[in-house]
Amino acid sequence: MGSAALIIVLSVFNGFEDLVKGLYADFYSDMRIVPAHGKTFHVSPAQLQQIKTTEGVAIYSLVAEEKAVLNGAFQTIVSVKGVDEKYTSINNMNTPKHIPRGKFETGTIDAPKLVVGAGIENAAGLSVEKGLYPAVIYLPNRQASKLIADDGLNSFAVTPVGTFAVQQDFDNKYVFSNLAFVKYMLGMTADEYSAVEIKVSGDPDKVKGRLQLLLGNQFVVETRYEQNRSLYAVMQMEKWVIYGILSLILVVAAFNMIGALTMLVLEKQTDIAVLKAMGASEQKVQRIFLSEGLLLAGLGGGAGIVLATIICWLQVRFHLIKLGGDTFIIDYYPVKLVAGDFILVTVTVVFIAILAAWIPSRKASLQLFSLKS
Repeated sequence: MGSAALIIVLSVFNGFEDLVKGLYADFYSDMRIVPAHGKTFHVSPAQLQQIKTTEGVAIYSLVAEEKAVLNGAFQTIVSVKGVDEKYTSINNMNTPKHIPRGKFETGTIDAPKLVVGAGIENAAGLSVEKGLYPAVIYLPNRQASKLIADDGLNSFAVTPVGTFAVQQDFDNKYVFSNLAFVKYMLGMTADEYSAVEIKVSGDPDKVKGRLQLLLGNQFVVETRYEQNRSLYAVMQMEKWVIYGILSLILVVAAFNMIGALTMLVLEKQTDIAVLKAMGASEQKVQRIFLSEGLLLAGLGGGAGIVLATIICWLQVRFHLIKLGGDTFIIDYYPVKLVAGDFILVTVTVVFIAILAAWIPSRKASLQLFSLKS
């Protein structure tokens, strides 16, 4: 049961991890170039051409991002992300599952349009489909000496045309608009951007190395993992903590095995004495009981692994165990079987079994028995 519990719980964690990574992968690009210092950087056409021709770079998209105030029926703070026409080619944002209402269209510099997160749509009281409330966006004026309404903010009327729903963190934070419009509102120069987002066609680590060598220390090249380093680190830590806690189940089971082997040693005192009288060494006697312990652990662990595999397959195939509530994007526990988990559990079972069997087997090998009553 301990082995089965370990496999099942680790497989559920794998399923949730894959689900979360998939959601973040739909929003984030494979790779991103950001400034080492500050919020924006200057990149020349020659540098963009070098990035484009770097081996492993499939497509790149230019981005300008800044905090803003969005005023609809209500007022809310957002992160506006100005993107170019290639942006939807480097991720999966422009898909029906992520655009429940309207369409992903950012407009032009003269007629900007907004694609808002589902949480922002609700917070600002926007109506993408009916257009009941006009929207005004306020972006900071970088030339102003003070951040006040009249002088410190640039405002412009925009038309919300689409709603995206990817993950709550994004849906409650971001809106998308036209790159040229956002740069104009922020007073950015022609070659000034917040980031370059890239879709890669090769090994991300190798592509990162080439780009970092090309651009130098003024730029930071981040893979998708590095863009979400804290998230992935927390998920891995949670998985290892759960593994450690559930391993205690095997430790508890090991006490049962120690008791069973100790009773076996007491029952086989005469047989041990006969073996020693025939010339069996202490190591030979110890190996007999060690083998007995490994046999018990092998049968129990093997049966648990087979049982866990069947349960996980049934969950993958039929979604038997449901999640509580109806607010999550799926209504069942996701499961993913990974070969590494089977190896880890097998090694854990063998290690605990050897420790548990060593105590009574050592006692049996050292104890002196007599055939006389």
